[in-house]
Amino acid sequence: MQSLFPKLDQDDFGPHFGLLSRQKIELMATRRMIQAADALDERQLQPASLDLRLGARAYRVRASFLPGRERTVMEQLRAFARDEDAISLEQGAVLERGCVYVIPLIEHLRLPDSIAAFANPKSSTGRLDIFTRLITDNSEVFDRVARAYEGPLYAEVSPRSFSVRVRKGSKLNQIRFRRLNSQQLERTGFAVDDRDLRERHKAASLVDGELNLRQGLVVRVALSAAIQPDGAIGYRAQKHADIIDVDRAGGYRLDDYWDRIFARPDGRLILDPGEFYILASQERLHIPSDLAAEMVPIDPAMGEFRVHYAGFFDPGFGASPDNRPGARAVLEVRSHEVPFVLEDGQIIGRLVYEKMAEAPHALYGEGEGSNYQGQGLKLSKHFVMD
Repeated sequence: MQSLFPKLDQDDFGPHFGLLSRQKIELMATRRMIQAADALDERQLQPASLDLRLGARAYRVRASFLPGRERTVMEQLRAFARDEDAISLEQGAVLERGCVYVIPLIEHLRLPDSIAAFANPKSSTGRLDIFTRLITDNSEVFDRVARAYEGPLYAEVSPRSFSVRVRKGSKLNQIRFRRLNSQQLERTGFAVDDRDLRERHKAASLVDGELNLRQGLVVRVALSAAIQPDGAIGYRAQKHADIIDVDRAGGYRLDDYWDRIFARPDGRLILDPGEFYILASQERLHIPSDLAAEMVPIDPAMGEFRVHYAGFFDPGFGASPDNRPGARAVLEVRSHEVPFVLEDGQIIGRLVYEKMAEAPHALYGEGEGSNYQGQGLKLSKHFVMD
């Protein structure tokens, strides 16, 4: 089928390929590759990603789904949701814990053949244990937008620990764009290799202490020494806490929603099935200006728990005045079917790096909205850390 849109001139994107920076995302909006019924807000733009906004209506569905190659999301919604399942978000509404919702987003895309996109929850979304995935029409996978995609975007949203209040314009997930050259169109892997990371670390430290690489930077959990002034090494979500407004920063007391976890003499923590934990890495990290990174499982075979599902790190994360790695990775952890023992220093994930097409003009921590720069063990921005 012939596209309704004219061929896009890409000369202004320059000669480089990789993840697109904020300035190129702005160019995409100017070229109407990114469109929205409501104009983009400056606060949506991050160094290497764009925050996506919820639209005016949410649909409660019985189960998660993908449309498949032959259907649109709305066609599937008509099968999965009744009219009475539609919820207006114009004045705000509560998404109940344990329920699944599909929400059309304000933004939609018309990508050229050389640009693909992928999404993940925002850091604050992950720390609230809101399971969020991006869906597109005619797709068989979550959180991926194919090259040359033209159409709407949807968020699947399922609060797991707390019921949450959202409204039109709330931002739960973010999208990144990757520009490909003609030789990369069918590639699936874009990670910087370990040899390159080793050379970079010699020039400017990626991590404090020893560099451990295994197809990315190995990350270990900190369980033996207090990370917070109160002596806590982690937090566990309470089961029957009040509603959280996702747009209300600094509005909630920690102890009304979380139980503090303190170090045991043996440096262990038993993860209870179904419980949600906030922990932190032993390592302090720094993401160079020409790279971005994502936390991924160290090995799918280590499948007893899920960790860090809001795992994107912008260029500049962890920068410090003395040029040493300055921020820990905060780990969102949930055990699966059986109790699972974590030990201090246990490998819990790996940080995979990818090259930017160019460095962003403003790095993470240099503007508004950098809530987690220099973090240790830290809950989402919604909580007052007593």
